[in-house]
Amino acid sequence: MSSIRTEYMRITVSQMQAVLDSLDRIALHTDVLDSAIGRSFCAMLGQASSDNSPSQFVSAVARLTGLLAEHAELHATESSGDIWQDYLLSRLLVAENAFTRKAECAGPNGLSPALITLVEQDLAILQRLFILNAATLRDFAAEQGWDEALPYLAWEDFRSPEPSGSQTPQSETRVALSAMQDWREAVPLLASHYRRHGTGHFARYRAFRWVRSMHGGSLQGVPHPDPIRLEELIGDDRQRGLLMQNTEHLLAGYRANNVLLIGDRGTGKSSSIKALLHRYGDRGLRLIEVAKEHLNDFPNILVELQARPQSFVVFVDDLSFEPHETDYKALKAILEGSIAAQPGNVVIYATSNRSHLIREDFSDRAGMLEGEVHPKETLQETFSLSDRFGIRISFVTPTQAQYLTIVSALAAQRSLAIDAAALRARAITWAQQQNGFSGRTARQFVDFLEGDLSSGESP
Repeated sequence: MSSIRTEYMRITVSQMQAVLDSLDRIALHTDVLDSAIGRSFCAMLGQASSDNSPSQFVSAVARLTGLLAEHAELHATESSGDIWQDYLLSRLLVAENAFTRKAECAGPNGLSPALITLVEQDLAILQRLFILNAATLRDFAAEQGWDEALPYLAWEDFRSPEPSGSQTPQSETRVALSAMQDWREAVPLLASHYRRHGTGHFARYRAFRWVRSMHGGSLQGVPHPDPIRLEELIGDDRQRGLLMQNTEHLLAGYRANNVLLIGDRGTGKSSSIKALLHRYGDRGLRLIEVAKEHLNDFPNILVELQARPQSFVVFVDDLSFEPHETDYKALKAILEGSIAAQPGNVVIYATSNRSHLIREDFSDRAGMLEGEVHPKETLQETFSLSDRFGIRISFVTPTQAQYLTIVSALAAQRSLAIDAAALRARAITWAQQQNGFSGRTARQFVDFLEGDLSSGESP
């Protein structure tokens, strides 16, 4: 949990006005206050330093408090102490501007003196906002006789719906910054933070979807990615080991291969890719999910990724094409053949149930394609698509014994209280009635079993 100061200082109307006036001098960190909460806080400052009636200040405080309550009470955060201070820190630590982007790429030693001077001035202004916590504002309102505002200024009592003692990438920097007496001295600290954790939405999120709209495409952050972890995937250790090794090459800055994971449904292909995020997210790995029909947008996606210090896995799930589809040619150009080189910090990991990705008919092999003079050449063109992936990894459907091994391991991980013979019998029955022997079936069975045992219901 973050340790955020909650002591207050006395502040006058003229000092409140001075803080408000200083906001126009923020040179770089304008996005920190560019939000509903930030704008509402500034509006509250304006009412506090104006000659308007006290009721307008109370109304401004009420609007601000409602937004802070939604931020704290309806979203899982690591907040403690004053929620305004916590919110301001969270905005600062994911800010995206000339300073944060330069620090992200070059670190503390790559900043020019002129840039450092601008940052120091911005941080001095933001620290004045940080000091204006609920305790300070309560004291201010009481001195002005605006007692109607006091019930709204209780931000310390807001609590997250999912309190957690786990440390986030922001935790260490948040604690250090909140304890600093002069934020102008925090430039090296912040520069190191951005270098390690990124800026903007690449600092907020680790998983993304490429979303197409009428205005083009954009990366949409995924707040809660699939929680699957490599430790939960039992079997196929050799296959996952090769995938992990290639990913570690990517993270180390070496040329990594694009990877095609092939196998029957439910064998853990997609889960193996998604689980990489939890193993390597702290080391800068980011996962970008792209639908097959959006592969033509790949050059636009690279524009957003290639200048970033993070490493990116572009994830294409369930990749396959019908013979009449021509989108596979765009993928061939992406993998090899485009005039634009694939950046060294980006790889493509795709999954498919088809080894050659494009459905093949008997008529194709018989050379009976309508109007095709050289059918063999067309056949080779379709086969060459899967060949362009540097690594091909095959996942096979587990036997009954392997399926039961997966079930036993998952049940042990969750400490399920069930006799081994009963577990075996119920697992086999489940597979026969549901989707057959597979890793997915095993996980679905254990999910059901955990709830069943917890509720005390009969099988």
